[in-house]
Amino acid sequence: MRKILIALVVTISLAIGMFWFYRQEAKTSVSLEQQSQTPVYTYSIVKTYPHDREAFTQGLIYHDGVLYEGTGLRGKSSLRRVELETGKVLQIHPLNRRYFGEGITLWENRIIQLTWTSQKGFVYNPETFEKLREFTYRTEGWGITHDTKRLIMSDGTDTLYFLNPDTFEEIGSIQVQYQDKPVTHLNELEYINGEIFANVWQTDLIARISPQTGRVLSWIDLTGLLESESQLSSYGSEDVLNGIAYDELGDRLFVTGKLWPKLFEIKLVSN
Repeated sequence: MRKILIALVVTISLAIGMFWFYRQEAKTSVSLEQQSQTPVYTYSIVKTYPHDREAFTQGLIYHDGVLYEGTGLRGKSSLRRVELETGKVLQIHPLNRRYFGEGITLWENRIIQLTWTSQKGFVYNPETFEKLREFTYRTEGWGITHDTKRLIMSDGTDTLYFLNPDTFEEIGSIQVQYQDKPVTHLNELEYINGEIFANVWQTDLIARISPQTGRVLSWIDLTGLLESESQLSSYGSEDVLNGIAYDELGDRLFVTGKLWPKLFEIKLVSN
């Protein structure tokens, strides 16, 4: 029995050690070079909106005057329609408890939602949230967006995958690089004016990526967007920046984070 207990303690210690190593690696995966020619944008806040502090934001879309939000955590994952001005949840579809919800995108009047480690995605009617079909993929699911022809998916590495939007077959990929180094932990995605905007997990940075080459064209530094850490929840370091939505008609950019009390409309400022 004593040997079993010792083995159990060692196993738990190793698991904790690897977890914290991974977390520290995540926090230091991007280091902006001061002498780099890559532009770094800061921001100005245009408007602030309420955001549900129970929403573990994994995906965000603006469409027809409302937000669609995909949330995570086991037993709390959902797809939501949210009123922008008030943060009120107008409609919600809870996921089965076995799924950890991830990114969402809207493609030709269908909402597509990923799950984290289940290698399964769902397709919904955007009006009723009726599930229309399921599909599978070979990696973890983190973020998803699309250009005019393809779905674009992240899996937490430096790779972005291109999928056929009808069959969900993988049809290509790119490796994302900055200063000839891989940019890992790519999370929530939004396709804006020919570029892929990507949250980098556990940082205050959004990478603006060329879908042709994978090169980081510029950075958005959102440091200090929330006035104080006291506004965050008890989840601590999980309350990270995550969630990008774009109003194409109004040229408005929205950002938020997991369990954040606020959602922000921002303008980019050349640094």
